[in-house]
Amino acid sequence: MTERARAEGRAEVWSGSWVAERLGVELAGDDTLTGLLGLALRRNPKRAHLLVSNVLGKHVPQSPSVVYGHGVALGRRVRDLLGDEEAERAVVLGYAETATGLGHSVADGLGPAPYLHSTRRPVAGVARAGGFEESHSHATSHLLLPEDPALLAGDGALVLVDDEFSTGNTVLNTVRALHERYPRERYVVVALVDMRSPADAGRLEEFAREIGARVDLVTAASGTVRLPPGVLDKGRELVARYEDEGTRAGAGADAGGVAGRVARVDLRWPDGVPDGGRHGFTAAHRERLENALPDMAARIAGALPTGARRVLVLGFEELMYAPLRLAHALERTVDAEVRYSTTTRSPVLAVDDPGYAIRTRLVFPAHDDPADGPGERYAYNVAGGGFDAVVAVVDSAADTPALHACDGLPARLAAHVPHVLLAVVPSYVPRTPHASERPSMLSEPLRGPDFSSYAADEVGWLLQDLSDVTLEAPTEEREEAIQSGGAHYAESLPVEYQPSEQYQELFHAALATSAARLARAVGAVTEIVLTERSPRPVLVSLARAGTPVGILMRRWARFRHGLDLPHYAVSIVRGRGIDANALRWLAGRHDPADVVFVDGWTGKGAITRELAAALRAFEASDGITGFDPEIAVLADPGSCVRTYGTRDDFLIPSACLNSTVSGLISRTVLRADLVGPHDFHGAKFYRELAGADLSTAFLDAVSARFPDVADTVDAQTKELLAADRTPTWEGWAAVERISEEYGIHDVNLVKPGVGETTRVMLRRVPWKVLARAGAGADLDHVRLLAEQRGVPVEESADLPYTCVGLIHPKYTRGATGADGKAVAL
Repeated sequence: MTERARAEGRAEVWSGSWVAERLGVELAGDDTLTGLLGLALRRNPKRAHLLVSNVLGKHVPQSPSVVYGHGVALGRRVRDLLGDEEAERAVVLGYAETATGLGHSVADGLGPAPYLHSTRRPVAGVARAGGFEESHSHATSHLLLPEDPALLAGDGALVLVDDEFSTGNTVLNTVRALHERYPRERYVVVALVDMRSPADAGRLEEFAREIGARVDLVTAASGTVRLPPGVLDKGRELVARYEDEGTRAGAGADAGGVAGRVARVDLRWPDGVPDGGRHGFTAAHRERLENALPDMAARIAGALPTGARRVLVLGFEELMYAPLRLAHALERTVDAEVRYSTTTRSPVLAVDDPGYAIRTRLVFPAHDDPADGPGERYAYNVAGGGFDAVVAVVDSAADTPALHACDGLPARLAAHVPHVLLAVVPSYVPRTPHASERPSMLSEPLRGPDFSSYAADEVGWLLQDLSDVTLEAPTEEREEAIQSGGAHYAESLPVEYQPSEQYQELFHAALATSAARLARAVGAVTEIVLTERSPRPVLVSLARAGTPVGILMRRWARFRHGLDLPHYAVSIVRGRGIDANALRWLAGRHDPADVVFVDGWTGKGAITRELAAALRAFEASDGITGFDPEIAVLADPGSCVRTYGTRDDFLIPSACLNSTVSGLISRTVLRADLVGPHDFHGAKFYRELAGADLSTAFLDAVSARFPDVADTVDAQTKELLAADRTPTWEGWAAVERISEEYGIHDVNLVKPGVGETTRVMLRRVPWKVLARAGAGADLDHVRLLAEQRGVPVEESADLPYTCVGLIHPKYTRGATGADGKAVAL
């Protein structure tokens, strides 16, 4: 065989010629078809012939680069078809057992798409989320067992992957079963080869019209199989005639002794990473596996015999992807020729002829306690393959006494191959099986106009809607409960401040004055994110103050670079951390390394520290890595972060108002009786305030200045990228000093910066405002609020901030709040 023929997966004698000559079966279609496929015969009353792929890695040992490359290439074509934004929302579903590895490779090529494959192995304690039948298969029942059933409940495209698209029945059965339960608008069918007849092709198009969905098809090659009359009877006769001879040719040494030693290889598989897509495989899992593969490949390489020239990595039935990636990594590690294939349930006739696809067959008993009982299993084209070593990869559920019996797989392999290594991958079982499906509202973000006054494409809120729940309490009552330890601030909401006409005039004046300055900061921080963090970041705003900033950053990326960035808003609560369910949702649909958390400004850096601690705890509890705790902000007066537009403490007008400049959304809520363990945190949508809403007006005023500031942003970004932006935390030091100097002894009651001071005036019981001497118009609205609430404003010459708001310490409703007489200083 020439090197080119070997790389393309085709023999110089077509491996389908034996069947074609004897049965009259013909392959007609693309020129590449016979390079991709051979033919064999199988014991199946429904179909005599078997299309044997040369690039799937199932029956024919093949270079793992070729196998993986075909799947990834199909995935990239799907991404091109869907476009980047829709690809971000897609879910990939592969078929057991043959296409589990192919489907997973397609998901890799598609990008951050989560992956799930059907299975024929029930798993105790895991609820079935669906199932369907594969009519022509040897074993027909497919189960869907996702760890999170919401994986199937989204509205993005569902990408269905099989090795061949022969009649379309399997896809029709799948879509019909899933569409009734999880309806969606688009499906993409992916296969290595499309072998449907024109009539079958018409059935799929008709079905798509019937359910009102779009169905696209992506394949590597297409054609048809032409079958003569009576092909089933002729096939049965051929199988009966050659069965004994084929078995002897493929397993002549099956009853013999072990010719070589079977040794184990400790892979050190990363904890918490699933062995495949049986229960779902996320972008976070993908990243952790990628990081671990080189070390695991090195461990296998170290266990191979010296001088091994030809090595086979042999997977196990549905366990196709993990062995494929191990083989792919091993191929890059050793000088030996590495091949990859897997064992199978499918009984196929073996005939030792160059024109036949299945040359040899090893037979061994099932060793994973299958639900359908004991039976034979097979490894094809291994015996006689000239391998110096075989690395058999199984999952721990299949590492049973039956595997190690004298007629088990390692013994059968050792009878034909000098060296056999056994690598066991831990079988992944979900930690907390879902007793029921999550409500559909939790599976996808809430969007306007149903939730918030922002346009649907501007932000998706990873929250639950608590608009019908009464959560507001008088400010003084809330303050007393919070400071006494009787309640957490996130368990209730302040009554929404209704600004006076004079205050609204101040807002509009401040916006007119600062719009260009805001636009420059938006542009600078977005450019830094694109340069240093990710060329296609996923913006995740910390609700709610970060949300308008995230929208503005998204608008800048579109204005300056034509990018359409995903943007979500999540809840973070001081002392309680970030919403872990929101992180799980993000990790299931995006690469955590691309996620950039966004906030409006930093004060003393409490949320910066809260986020870092929460992500460390999340990584420890869920094993999901890659989220970067570095927050991107417009303004960093506290010197707490590296990614900012400016470190000036100036008025960001979105701090002047509450919900009416934040999409009419409340501050987030976390209360045990409202937010369950599988729920997103909550928030309210104040629809009744629509007449006073300035959310879009604020965004439009700032983004309208983008063209004016573009050149300035370029210069500002260049300066920032060249500067030392290491956080000094000088703001935190100042807060600690003020806390002690004013006898407060609680840094949580000291709120530094214009934005935080404004929040104190609107939400809490303010005691005093400290203002930097000479501060100008940036404090006009603070002075007005202080006058209205009877709060003194003291000037200070050595503040690192424009102003600092002090919450009344030791507050009770008996305290005056303004003079502080109830406080012992």
